Amino acid sequence: MSDAGGGAGAGGANDEVPHQNVVAEALKERVYATFTGLAIVLVQLTNVEHLEPVRVIIELAVGILAITAAGFAADVISFLSVHARFPVGHEVRIMLRIAASALASAGVPVVVLVLAVFGIVELDTALRIVSIVYVVTLGVIAYLGVRRTNAPWWKQLIALAALMAVGLSVVIIQLAAHGH
Repeated sequence: MSDAGGGAGAGGANDEVPHQNVVAEALKERVYATFTGLAIVLVQLTNVEHLEPVRVIIELAVGILAITAAGFAADVISFLSVHARFPVGHEVRIMLRIAASALASAGVPVVVLVLAVFGIVELDTALRIVSIVYVVTLGVIAYLGVRRTNAPWWKQLIALAALMAVGLSVVIIQLAAHGH
């Protein structure tokens, strides 16, 4: 996360963060949390026969909360480093809003996993659905970002392919780190 206090000045009244920057930071946090959730779910899928649905929800929630807290801490630390002061009022609210956007990445996955708790779907099926939700979420975010550029279609396609390759490598690294 970059510092939520913006980059204009050293803490004056005009240190307001442009809306686009807040949206970009919030989206970035959501992407981080989505990658984290995907890694957690893929690891759980490899051990599904030993897991209970409630435990899966707890592990996913704790993982998402951890990445959210880490994002907030990073924002505060970077703010301190750049501005040589603690964030106040509106700056803290912006940081909290940005960090909280990561929590949204767990919305649909938790609902799907609750279906497994009640036996509506099998846990392995729920985990597969959740992993698809996470992959589609990342793909849609990347696609929408690339589409917003004014680049020719073929450059957009190359950019999207590159982003997908980077995303796949992130998933592979996370699986290697968290796998058994």
